[in-house]
Amino acid sequence: MQNKHAAVDIVNEVLEACILAFPVSSFVISLYKQYQQRGSLSKKQLEGLHGKASAIKDLPAGKLATLEAMIKKMPNRYKSEVSVSAPLFEKDAATGEVINCILEKYPQHKRVLFLKSKYDNNEALTPAEVSDLKRLQQLLKV
Repeated sequence: MQNKHAAVDIVNEVLEACILAFPVSSFVISLYKQYQQRGSLSKKQLEGLHGKASAIKDLPAGKLATLEAMIKKMPNRYKSEVSVSAPLFEKDAATGEVINCILEKYPQHKRVLFLKSKYDNNEALTPAEVSDLKRLQQLLKV
C-alpha cells in the first residue's frame, strides 16, 4: 500500500479557528460553507478571512503567514474601464437642412416626409436616398 500524506489545508484550519473564536459571525460561517462547497475562496474573501483571523490571539503565526502567502500568490483582477463608444450613426446636418427646406415649401411631400422620419429616428439614409433629396431640391428649386 502506498502511504499518502494528507495535504495540510491551511484555509480550512483557519476557518475552523475563526468559527470557534467567532461562532455568531455570519461572514465566517458563509465563508466556511462556501469553502466546503467549492473548495476554494477568492482573493478578496481570503483577505477578509485573514483580517478576522488576525484578531485571534491563539492562532499560530505560521498559519497566518501561510494564508498571507497564499493571498499574495493569487492574481489581482482588475476591471477594465468602460470605453465610451462613438454613436453608430451621426446625423448629417446638410441632409437635415435639405429636408427642412423642402418641407417648408411642400409640407405634404410624401417621399420627403418618409426620409424625414428615417432621419429623425437616427436611421442611416442610403446614398440613393440622399441623391433623391438633392435631385428633389434642384427640381423644386428650394
